[in-house]
Amino acid sequence: MSTGKLAIRTVYFSMLGNVLLAGIKFLAGFFGNSFALIADGIESLVDVFSSILVLFGLQYAQRPADENHPYGHGKAEALITFMVVGFLILSAATIAFQAIQNIREPHPAPENWTLWILGAIILWKEISYQIVLSRSKKLHSTSLKAEAWHHRSDAITSVAAFIGILIAVIGGEGFEVADDYAALFASGFILYNCYLIFRPALGEVMDENNYEELTKEIRKIASTVPGIKGTEKCFIRKAGMKYHVDLHASVDGDLSVKKGHDIAHDLKDTLKLELPELGHILIHIEPF
Repeated sequence: MSTGKLAIRTVYFSMLGNVLLAGIKFLAGFFGNSFALIADGIESLVDVFSSILVLFGLQYAQRPADENHPYGHGKAEALITFMVVGFLILSAATIAFQAIQNIREPHPAPENWTLWILGAIILWKEISYQIVLSRSKKLHSTSLKAEAWHHRSDAITSVAAFIGILIAVIGGEGFEVADDYAALFASGFILYNCYLIFRPALGEVMDENNYEELTKEIRKIASTVPGIKGTEKCFIRKAGMKYHVDLHASVDGDLSVKKGHDIAHDLKDTLKLELPELGHILIHIEPF
């Protein structure tokens, strides 16, 4: 299965899970008198819309290079990530506003059985996080990483809701607001995750060259190619699930232009074979 298809299947997995969980959380929160659960449901519903954006971004990023986009359309994935972060900020603000309103107004304590619902939700979201994060690392996808963090943030907001409801149930009268404070904490954690998601995507758009491990691997592979005496500059830019490389390689200065050209092609082909995640590779030959 291609990397693009695997990424898209992963997003469908997230979407289906979030649709089901949003419904469960809304129903359990409404009938169980828990705003923390309703807040959790709001986040899951927002995650569904953000998953739709991620799906669109991944599909658009798979478009091949053309005359106007010689490096492909991979940057669309990072731009979509910015929109996903916007949705998360909106959900955090909505949850915080409603939680503050609820703290000011008396309301019934949550039902005991909502704790069982939350326990199952926490387990499922953590499993989902591990699955999607593993796929994001395998495919080098920032938008899938954002999708994974949606699951992790959902799991932790569910933990906060669990603690809030537990305090409200055990404490009894006067402790009902613990549920709402849990929702308020959840909104703050969502905002923190927004930064964690936003920063790598910004670096991708700004072409930050901070891929030290990949650079070392490229230099190591280059040293095995016959005719390559060493490597100098190595610049890497990420676009979607591909890394574009500009590499300066040294060869014997007495070689003909054709021979140097052939060695450069051998190096490019070797890098493509050993590192399938590489996209456009530009080799600049230097005399050793």
